[in-house]
Amino acid sequence: MRTPRAQQKDPADPGDGQEAPPAQAKAAFAALALGSLGVIYGDIGTSPLYALRASLSHFRAGGVTEAGVLGTVSLLIWALFFTVTAKYVLFLMRADNKGEGGTLSLMALAQSALGRSVAYVFLLGVAGAALFSGDAIITPAISVLSALEGLDLVTPVISPYILPLTILVLIGLFWGQRRGTARVAAFFGPIMGIFFITIGLLGALHIKDAPRIVHAFNPAMGIKFLLGHGMLGFMVLGAVFLAVTGSEALYADMGHFGRKPIQVTWLVFVLPALILNYLGQGALVLSDPQAVENPFFLLAPHWGLLPLVVLATIATIIASQAVITGAFSVVRQSVQLGLLPRMLILHTSETLEGQIFVPRINRLLLIGVLLLVLFFKTSSALASAYGTAVTGTMVVTTALAFIVVWKCWRWPLLLAVPFVFAFLAVDLVFLGANLIKVVEGGWVPLLIAATVMIVMWTWVRGTTLLANKLRRDSIPTPDLVKMLDKSKPIRVPGTAIFLTSSPDIAPSALMHNLKHNKVLHERVWILSVLTENLPRVPPAKRFQIEKLSEDFTRVILHFGYMESPRVPAALALMRKAGYKCDIMTTSFFLGRFNIKPAPNSPMPSWQNRLFITLARQAAPPPDFFAIPSDRVVELGAQVTV
Repeated sequence: MRTPRAQQKDPADPGDGQEAPPAQAKAAFAALALGSLGVIYGDIGTSPLYALRASLSHFRAGGVTEAGVLGTVSLLIWALFFTVTAKYVLFLMRADNKGEGGTLSLMALAQSALGRSVAYVFLLGVAGAALFSGDAIITPAISVLSALEGLDLVTPVISPYILPLTILVLIGLFWGQRRGTARVAAFFGPIMGIFFITIGLLGALHIKDAPRIVHAFNPAMGIKFLLGHGMLGFMVLGAVFLAVTGSEALYADMGHFGRKPIQVTWLVFVLPALILNYLGQGALVLSDPQAVENPFFLLAPHWGLLPLVVLATIATIIASQAVITGAFSVVRQSVQLGLLPRMLILHTSETLEGQIFVPRINRLLLIGVLLLVLFFKTSSALASAYGTAVTGTMVVTTALAFIVVWKCWRWPLLLAVPFVFAFLAVDLVFLGANLIKVVEGGWVPLLIAATVMIVMWTWVRGTTLLANKLRRDSIPTPDLVKMLDKSKPIRVPGTAIFLTSSPDIAPSALMHNLKHNKVLHERVWILSVLTENLPRVPPAKRFQIEKLSEDFTRVILHFGYMESPRVPAALALMRKAGYKCDIMTTSFFLGRFNIKPAPNSPMPSWQNRLFITLARQAAPPPDFFAIPSDRVVELGAQVTV
């Protein structure tokens, strides 16, 4: 789900430049805070369903001990304090790119701070986006499966049907993506609010079962456990990380609600509820070691099991929805930044720019999620695969944050290095603990991430080689204009817009039109669409116009990497600004290339074939740029790469 970005309109600004009344500002702030519950905290909020159970599962061979429970709960609590609260909520949310967060936003900010595109910064951004794809596939699978496994406690008779029910719920979830989430979004926040209140109360009621569980607030309990249990402690730490897997969502979705509502909601509402629940689960296991089988659902009395399963299932669907939509957003950013081929992106809301649907990615996610569920079958088995990709993403985010702190915030190295290294050290420890699980299932997200990185690398390399070849074989636009002034081709009435990826060279479609049709329109626009290192470009800076001659005009449209490049909307802005441009009387000329492998290609044959396949699967320019198909003329050419 996507909501209006908080920075588009300050809750305290009534729109006339004056401060809003306190009551109005408070109401707007409360709405943003409630909305953040439904979008941002679903993933991290549903982690109590499986985090402690997965952590304590390592004790089953030798039996659960008091030191083990206290140490594990202490590690869970301090992971929430340090990684989520200190790193993400208080530190990283200050490293925003015009109000937007996330790995690709941080990459763009780091590149801007360095003043140029640096290879290692680019690779870090690509790695972060690729690793997120592994998280996007595993989160729906483990969340929904762990919730429905609670039905086994209601009645064992339903146990054989848990897997089919999970598959049905997941199919329904992905099938509903095309309809958008605007109609149900209003319920997300309140439902998650009820969920957090419920799990907080259930946990608080069980602390009395073993009051000594409060000793878990002492970080020495967790450190002592790690140091005293060797490899076992390290394995438990890898499972403890499951409690903070939703941290990236706090940062990535910052632009949709604003920093303050997210911070206040976390500190005042979500964090206390999670801590109470983990304390309650720990106390329950201390008083009844048999409860280790499913401590979350056993917090509820028997009569409350079914309602809790239903509530948890709805919460996991909401959590999955947020991750799926986040994947759509990352894909759109990747396409805009040139990391992936053009894809058809549908808008499911007429008013909210962020509500999008990417059919191809939706299908791939569904297939991946279903394969994971069928392969691993239980949430406990899936827990072994979960976390590896997320820890990698966190390491990438921290590394990019160092560049921002050093170059953008201008902190001295003597201060920036120890400050960021404290977070990086914890991230690396978590990464090491999760790498132990590679053989048990952690290879799955790493394989997914590696595949995505290869695809991105191939696409970037191939498009760069193609652009260089076209540039070598093309004529500079100013030279062409001078040549046409002398040759005087036949002119026909109307306006023709020729799209080109580079505004400096003559579009291939224009050259083919002159070669084969031997005519030119009265007015010719050479139009380029450029993506900036900004999330969104203000409407006032949407277009840039340069008159090349009496009848030739160069137009550059600027879009942010979180915007869809809808050309008709940009032309409408130009028309309002006084430029004559009626899209229904204008012809758009596009070049379409049939790419063939070159005998001496710089790329290996497998990469060449992959690039050609990706190019053929790219969305047609009229669909991607939202140009009416009846106004488009496509002229093809064959090129080798």
